[in-house]
Amino acid sequence: MKNFSIFIGLALVMIAVSCNRPTKTTEKEVKAAEEVLFNADMSTNNEAIAGAIETFSKYAEENPDAENAAEYLFKALEVSVNTKQDPKQSIELTDRFLKNYPKSDKAPVALFMLASFVYEDQLQDLDQARAAYQRIVDDYADSPFAKDAAISIEHLGMTPEELIKMFESQGN
Repeated sequence: MKNFSIFIGLALVMIAVSCNRPTKTTEKEVKAAEEVLFNADMSTNNEAIAGAIETFSKYAEENPDAENAAEYLFKALEVSVNTKQDPKQSIELTDRFLKNYPKSDKAPVALFMLASFVYEDQLQDLDQARAAYQRIVDDYADSPFAKDAAISIEHLGMTPEELIKMFESQGN
């Protein structure tokens, strides 16, 4: 019965997202996408990921001045990055978030996720990772992430073994 409810909720979200309708995505649709995104055990419902990202993103696009627009666009970005859906999509969502909400307290977090999880881990593009980390240092110097970004630049490209060796030698 629980799976049937998830299926119905997911179907409703997908229908709402995919229809060419003149109305904007509603908060009710966003809440429905959130509800089906996670299973009862809090694991991610893989079938709901794409629809949820689309719903969150579309809501923010259609309601850019809404109080929660930045929150939902960040949520789309977070789901995309954390589920490793599509690096290109994660990059586009980050760019859109930073363009629309550069003063948000989530902006340095978005950049850090992009640098670390997308460029460094998924794509192994150390030049792009370095640039994103540097942007945090330059544009968000007062953020707690600025120090982490500077450290990440310093250790960029090092293997876990090299990092362990370095930390062990500093302890002596």
